[in-house]
Amino acid sequence: MARTPTALLSPADQERRRALRRMKGVALGALIGMAVIFAVAFAFQRDVTWLQYVRAAAEGGMVGALADWFAVTALFRHPLGLPIPHTAIIPRRKDEIGRQLGEFVETNFLEGDVVRTKLESTPLAARAGAWLAEPAHAERLAAEGATLATSILRALSDEDVQGLIEDLAREHLLSPDWGPSVGGWLERVVSSGAHHGAVDLAFDNIAVWLGNNREVFQGLVSQRLPAWVPSLALRLVDDTIYREAVSFVDAVRADPRHQARGAIDGYLARLADNLQHDPATMMRLEEAKASVFDSPRVRQLAADAWNTAKTGLLTALADPDSALRRRASAALAEVGVRLQNDETLQRRVDGWVTDAAVFVVGRYRHDIASIITDTVERWDAEETTEKIELMVGRDLQYIRLNGTIVGALAGLAIFTIAHLFWG
Repeated sequence: MARTPTALLSPADQERRRALRRMKGVALGALIGMAVIFAVAFAFQRDVTWLQYVRAAAEGGMVGALADWFAVTALFRHPLGLPIPHTAIIPRRKDEIGRQLGEFVETNFLEGDVVRTKLESTPLAARAGAWLAEPAHAERLAAEGATLATSILRALSDEDVQGLIEDLAREHLLSPDWGPSVGGWLERVVSSGAHHGAVDLAFDNIAVWLGNNREVFQGLVSQRLPAWVPSLALRLVDDTIYREAVSFVDAVRADPRHQARGAIDGYLARLADNLQHDPATMMRLEEAKASVFDSPRVRQLAADAWNTAKTGLLTALADPDSALRRRASAALAEVGVRLQNDETLQRRVDGWVTDAAVFVVGRYRHDIASIITDTVERWDAEETTEKIELMVGRDLQYIRLNGTIVGALAGLAIFTIAHLFWG
């Protein structure tokens, strides 16, 4: 059987191969030693009577060593290259061994009760919380999550995501009629008086604008008066209009019950009602919406939204000091502390994990076990044989060594009993 080059083996397999070779040398040395002892004892047993016992022991040791060598070798290959029946068991029955191993794992390990018993006796949440409560571990998990999220973002097709955003915008934002929902929202705002702050802000800004733009009122009305009106009267008209405007705005700002505020409240209330019940008002809103969000604009908005979000996320995920990464690390550490100290939460999380594991095992146990079967079937027969031999071959060489010793003791015992009975 061809051997895998040492350079292609893992360091652990290389060490196993060296240990296997050493044990093969020891077992072979024991066989050669027994052969030498047998030859010497056989040659001189007529002159030295007790060498008969040595010869019998050496003879039994050789038989035991050869028998166990044959048995161990027959597992992995044909002894001496001879196609003897029931030898080279592992390469011949590789696929069957894989199937039996998969069935064994499925039957004895992937059982719901077995998994539940093991998980219920293990404080999963407490251990995870103790690990996660360490800031370094939380940062590491956040970094791994950032790497995964970055990979997902880069793998996503920009066109597909933009198309999805556009479809969602059309389905949930543009297709529904805005009138009833906007009218209902406006009605609630007006009835609760939540719009008063906006009205105050509007009049405050008007007051500031009036204070900074008095020159705008110069000629605003006087230019429309007849030419024969004296210039002094024209200036008086402009000044009067400006003062009245300032006085009106100040009065509205100072009086929460001003008539103008009531007029605004009434207008907003009528608008809210019309948006919900007046077809003409509702149609005008829909036409305005359609003109603002026509197809090219929706596509551009979707593209801009995705590109902005993607760029911002990628930048934040790549920077260990970004607010996103810091908050993620802090949140994970906080979860760890809670898992570590909150027994109620521990029981709840342990229950979730256990139920999920039992569900997965119960539904997919055969698929999980088939990984073993399929993997073994894909392996090359010679490669599989060598992998198994490297794993257990060293222990099997002890069988050869033990066979040599047991054979020697058996040979000595048989010869001694026979000698005692028949001389």
